[in-house]
Amino acid sequence: MTRKKNSKEPSIDQFVKEQLEKWASAYSKDKAKADAHLPVITVAMEPGSGGSVMAQKIAERLGFSYFHRDIVEEISKTAKIRSTVVNTLEKERLSGVKDFISSLIEDKYIHPDTYLKHLLEVISTIGEHGRAVIVGRGANFILPDEDIFSVRVIAPVETRIRNVALEYRVTSEEAKRRVIGRESRRKAFVRQSFNANITNPIHYNMTVNLGKMSIAAAVEAVIAAVMATLVGNP
Repeated sequence: MTRKKNSKEPSIDQFVKEQLEKWASAYSKDKAKADAHLPVITVAMEPGSGGSVMAQKIAERLGFSYFHRDIVEEISKTAKIRSTVVNTLEKERLSGVKDFISSLIEDKYIHPDTYLKHLLEVISTIGEHGRAVIVGRGANFILPDEDIFSVRVIAPVETRIRNVALEYRVTSEEAKRRVIGRESRRKAFVRQSFNANITNPIHYNMTVNLGKMSIAAAVEAVIAAVMATLVGNP
């Protein structure tokens, strides 16, 4: 189930160019130091739950960069773009990222293929820059717990099927097939890559049920929880 691309969305090259400019100029060293405690927000979601819309609105409200799973995946798979992103880190920080990835592989007993190694690099780089909302790709299993606020978004399967049918203009039967297929692939990816069960609530700071609350209410709830966490852990 590929995400529909809005004709107004920038190309991956344009997106990365704009992101690099933001990283380079948005914050002075003093400002970056003051904001260092702000966590990266990771969002894992059931297909069709509305989690990506919620995540984007959270990013807009907080002034964070928004990284959808499709963007992260394309950066990870494209050597030139990946190198450009990773090389935004100073030598010392890049060395730290590489050391962290090595320890992650050792501690979690994972055996990454080439794609997963590149994914670890890209998400770790985003994590180093901070002030980001990352959707999918197991980001909460990659970044250190103390540096993130992780959210899982769920909804009743009937709601998810209806959402997919409306968004992609397909029948309910086709929407159900897409939801089940995508959900199965996501579970398999996390299980094979990180030896983890994506549905286990222990992996998340917060679970949001968009079958029980509106996206607007969920945005407010997540932001309030993030801020409360910061107050509790200055």
